[in-house]
Amino acid sequence: MNFELARFNMIEQQIRPWNMFDEKVLGLLGTIKREEFVSPSLRNLALSDVELALPGEQKMLFPRMEARLLQELKLRKKDKVLEIGTGSGYVTALLAKLTDFVYSLEINEQNKRFAVDNLTRAGIKNVSIIEADGMNGLEAKAPFDKIFVGGAMLEISHELKKQLKVGGILVGIEGTAPIMHAVVIEKISDNEYKQTQLFETAVAPLSSAAPRGFKF
Repeated sequence: MNFELARFNMIEQQIRPWNMFDEKVLGLLGTIKREEFVSPSLRNLALSDVELALPGEQKMLFPRMEARLLQELKLRKKDKVLEIGTGSGYVTALLAKLTDFVYSLEINEQNKRFAVDNLTRAGIKNVSIIEADGMNGLEAKAPFDKIFVGGAMLEISHELKKQLKVGGILVGIEGTAPIMHAVVIEKISDNEYKQTQLFETAVAPLSSAAPRGFKF
């Protein structure tokens, strides 16, 4: 398979038409090899417009969704970032390349090991991967400039929002299937937030956010 051609097509045909204009993010998508962050059996699908299963639980988001959420964070090199749901480590790598440091919480031990291996092989060092339930964030390292939530919640918790710095931004997905919304939350002051809906979607919830018997 010609991965470079597939990567070009992913960026130009899937991602750029999805209101993507941040050339920093688009450029990084061309250099961080997504196929190296998936299970070997899924490499040929790594650049396709599909969700991919992780070794433990959960799924990777669609590439276009990963990119759009990253763009909405307005990442800066000086940012300290919290990621909820490390998954494969792919979004972690993108965040790390665009910011100063990333704390990433992953509830599944198998996924954590998978992500650490992928990030080590990619030479990403400015990250800390912590095995933990990310629903309530990481108070010990707060406040954060940016927070990326990599799965759906019924509602973005106040506990997470208050771990933002004033002026900080959180992106995530809230709601229940079949209708969920990607949202951007900006912290205006200590007790004031501005929330904007980006688009409708339906993705798997975070493990600890899934109702019993949930099937997707």
